[in-house]
Amino acid sequence: MTRPREQLISVADTPYYHVVSRCVRRTFLCGFDRQTGQSYEHRRLWIEQRIRLLSSIFTIDLCAYAVMSNHYHLVVKLAPEQAVDWDDKEVLERWTSLFKGPLLVQRYQAGEDLHEAEHRSVQQIAGIYRQRLTDLSWFMKCLNESIAREANREDDCTGHFWESRFKSQALLSCMAYVDLNPVRADMAKTPESSDHTSIQERIAPRFNLSEAIQSQSEQLFLRQFPLPLRPLLDFEGAVTNEPQRGILFSLCDYLELVDFTGRIIPPSKRGYIPEHQPPILKRLELSTEEWLAEASEFEERYPGNRRAHLDRRRSA
Repeated sequence: MTRPREQLISVADTPYYHVVSRCVRRTFLCGFDRQTGQSYEHRRLWIEQRIRLLSSIFTIDLCAYAVMSNHYHLVVKLAPEQAVDWDDKEVLERWTSLFKGPLLVQRYQAGEDLHEAEHRSVQQIAGIYRQRLTDLSWFMKCLNESIAREANREDDCTGHFWESRFKSQALLSCMAYVDLNPVRADMAKTPESSDHTSIQERIAPRFNLSEAIQSQSEQLFLRQFPLPLRPLLDFEGAVTNEPQRGILFSLCDYLELVDFTGRIIPPSKRGYIPEHQPPILKRLELSTEEWLAEASEFEERYPGNRRAHLDRRRSA
């Protein structure tokens, strides 16, 4: 018997979840359809952009992702405590970047004078939106529905695009599995050459915020985006006595783990990292010290976050 989604997701048990969404029948999410000669490669960017922007709107940190031909994988960390510090204005601003909102909210945001009862209604609406912005199901709804609408419009068809509701598992160790998907599918020879994956983004951040905003606004119904881009959830290394919200593993060790795992040849998979390939840090032409320096400046390399980074340094 199928269990309700709220029984499958419990932040008290673990904040980390592996999420998979797969297309119906043999519908192409991305990739190249050899039977029709149609290429759907451009859709990879749609999905990558939508994932990154939604992560910045919701209280959901992105740990890993991989966009494949007929499905995609995410590893996320739920962080509902981030919404506690948001005032009603910020909550409404975040939500209305995705949805128009009721007329009362529009009047409030336009600065119109409201009666006391109307103010209370706005507060109640903001409370509902605050909860939704912490919810994995709403995150996936905002991701999958917009992708399905645009894909069906492009394919000139109607009906279901996704196989079923997304599947989630409470796993952190599957990050390596997600990052190695293109290698295992023989779509790439090494993790750093795997396009539209989180491991490639960690090695060489290149996400274009302005390009993503324009694309999402025109194609995937993003109304506005007033927020800085949230980087992928960072690796913090060892456990400390200070509050930590990152992944308690070093990025250098994680890269080596992915590289080692990718060399193991599962009988059911086509691809693997060839043994003749040098270790990943050597392929990147970085010493351990150089890589750690690069990793420590990860957030600074996102232009949209530079002001926040400078503010943190000034207050330190």
